[in-house]
Amino acid sequence: MGCQYYSPSENGADSFTVAMPRLTVGRGTLREVGERAQGLGLRRVALFTDALLASGPLVAAVLESLTRAGIDTATFSDIRVEPDDESVERGATFLRDASIDGIVSVGGGSVMDTAKAALVLLCHGGNIGEYFAPPIGQGKPIPGPLLPHIACPTTSGTGSECTSISVLRLNELNTKFVIASPHMLPTVAIVDPQCCDSLPANVVASTGFDLCCHALECYTAKAYTQQAKVAAANARQYIQGANPFSEMVAREAMDIVGNYLVRGVNDASDTEARDQLMWGATLAGIAFGNSGTHLPHAMSYGVTHLMRNIVTEGYAIASPFVPHGISVVVNAPAIFRYTAEATPERHLEGATCLLADTQGATPADAGEVLANRMVELMKATHMPNGLTAIGFKAEHVADLAASSIRQGRAIANAPRESNRVDLENMYSNALQYW
Repeated sequence: MGCQYYSPSENGADSFTVAMPRLTVGRGTLREVGERAQGLGLRRVALFTDALLASGPLVAAVLESLTRAGIDTATFSDIRVEPDDESVERGATFLRDASIDGIVSVGGGSVMDTAKAALVLLCHGGNIGEYFAPPIGQGKPIPGPLLPHIACPTTSGTGSECTSISVLRLNELNTKFVIASPHMLPTVAIVDPQCCDSLPANVVASTGFDLCCHALECYTAKAYTQQAKVAAANARQYIQGANPFSEMVAREAMDIVGNYLVRGVNDASDTEARDQLMWGATLAGIAFGNSGTHLPHAMSYGVTHLMRNIVTEGYAIASPFVPHGISVVVNAPAIFRYTAEATPERHLEGATCLLADTQGATPADAGEVLANRMVELMKATHMPNGLTAIGFKAEHVADLAASSIRQGRAIANAPRESNRVDLENMYSNALQYW
């Protein structure tokens, strides 16, 4: 259990909580959605999806399953990739008018996160900005349960089907922030790997690196015993720092990345690899849903805030757009070189899980070994060569750091403290890797 890593600290937490939805994994399991909804006592559900999926076979399979189970359905597909507060408000308005008793989401993280946040507004009112932590929002707690939510991911990266968070762009600030509450955890997750059979290689790579960084960040996060103790059991967030459970699950997810990421990206017919990546994404979602991410995700929000005049192969989305997984991984090697100084053994273990050559490596080499392995994986999957490959230059570094320093929760979850100057240095080191 890595007991030494979780040594008690003065005023630190002395317990942790594990939570996840009722989870079903397997090819063809989308056909079970109707029965799951029926088992929850649902009679009419809202089906949240995006415009690209709405007329496709995956949504058709779910609708058929719901109809077969005698469940009425209202479909909402007006969802923005990288959802914002306006798209959440549209979703909440739809739910208020639809007279539903549950929700089914079919899509990537944008769809599932929109569904979670829209349910908050349906059940508890207000505007979504109130629920973000200060100084961005008012820190209004979500006071109670939401309606049942069956989450069905269609990409192998986000893990949102197993988390109690929603990542949304606040248009006033043009930046993404996180809402978190145990009440936002989906009730049921249906993970059907055949959803990924037709994904373009670049989408598999991007989502795969989101999975990779979720797992690495969980594994290297500050221990839960170093986090503040909560005053009441029901006030404990699941974003609580590294713990023995998240460590165990994250290791398995990293092993999957090491063995299957390159295969799954470079050979669409390799169903074993793509099935494993789908399972790995869910595992990583369970891991970070019970621990939280840190600097790679915090610094990714600076990238998506300031991106300009860029489109990405495999995504039919207008400029400017950098997929979430790419915005995370372009900074990751530089970040892990920095954070390894705090917990070198865990960084070296992470590198081992990713199948890095660690022969003769010492803890002092951990950051370099892990970073070099991530760069190898980026090259092998045709990822951008650092920030310069997605349009950033040295002159943008200070603005990137100024944007990301607002991500206080994720920054505080890192194993090594960092200030704005430290972020600038990491961004500078992420401009180019090869």
